[in-house]
Amino acid sequence: MFNYFKESYNELVNKVTWPSFSQLQRSTVVVMVASVIFAVVVLVMDLAFENLMEGIYKTLANLGR
Repeated sequence: MFNYFKESYNELVNKVTWPSFSQLQRSTVVVMVASVIFAVVVLVMDLAFENLMEGIYKTLANLGR
């Protein structure tokens, strides 16, 4: 168990390349933009499905009269 932690620490300190602050900022912006685009796509799909279902319900309600 001790050897595992020792090797893990060694790998984190000596083998992992950490991103610079500017790289982190760029990555953050990319994630934020992608999240907004995804949210807008889901919103559009939700509104389209809502309108579709509303039309179906109105059509079915008119057929039952």
